[in-house]
Amino acid sequence: MKKTILLTAALGLAACSSTTSDIVYKPAAQIMPANIKRIAVRPFANKTQQFGLEEKLTLKVIDEFLKNGEYSISPENSAQGVIVGEISHYILTPIQYDVNMVPTVYKLNVIAAVRLLDREQNRYIWEEPALQVTKMYSAANLPGGLTEEQAREAIWEILAKDVVLRTVSGFGSVSSASYKKMPAPNEVQASSATVNP
Repeated sequence: MKKTILLTAALGLAACSSTTSDIVYKPAAQIMPANIKRIAVRPFANKTQQFGLEEKLTLKVIDEFLKNGEYSISPENSAQGVIVGEISHYILTPIQYDVNMVPTVYKLNVIAAVRLLDREQNRYIWEEPALQVTKMYSAANLPGGLTEEQAREAIWEILAKDVVLRTVSGFGSVSSASYKKMPAPNEVQASSATVNP
């Protein structure tokens, strides 16, 4: 009797071990609810001390949705889904200097919180609390350098593509920064107020 039980257990373990290599984790695709056909982009809020960031990002997100073509863009009162977002951090830091202590390389870090609101259900379908984009660039007076405005444009393009990708492709297509990695509010004010290239 004991031999039969041991033999059965051994055969069962052998069968399990041969099939475990074929097991692959495939999460279910996160598909947008069928009721959402049109999306509106609410103007982004700007929680930083920099003026005019929200308008550029809002326009870039609308432009990316139009390029993608998966969902049509409409005014908020006729849309089923609404992109709601805010720019929470804008940190410009000089990271390299020349012999005269003039900044030559800058690091621009922007963090935005973005959500998709289902207007009919009055609930958020997805939320990315800290979409983060970092751009390092040389000063405009150097070969191949950029102005701060040109660096911002590159940031807006990346953020807009992330928002559209998150909406169309679902969870896992982009990810937020960890709260532990996000700068404290007093660090943001100190670093963004110090430099103006």
